[in-house]
Amino acid sequence: MIRIVWEFRVRAGREREFERRYSSTGDWARLFAKADGYQGSTLTRDAEDRRRYLVADLWRDAASFAAFKESHAAEYAALDKDCEALTEAEVRLGIFEDL
Repeated sequence: MIRIVWEFRVRAGREREFERRYSSTGDWARLFAKADGYQGSTLTRDAEDRRRYLVADLWRDAASFAAFKESHAAEYAALDKDCEALTEAEVRLGIFEDL
């Protein structure tokens, strides 16, 4: 298993929409669910900084994610562009392997 972990700084006033779209049942999870190998997503919020979030997407392996990105590139790009207005910053922290 791998986890792709992202850190987001959400624009003030956009927190609820961000949470809806990035939740385990949100737009991103529904898009990822079209792919074999997707195992779910978790959304967490910093307890001290209410506009800082982490998202972890769980995949069977890196090849599953790569195949998804190739077969759903247009949908991924469109959703990414649509969600840009929700955040001030977005950083991929890394791809982590379960041990």
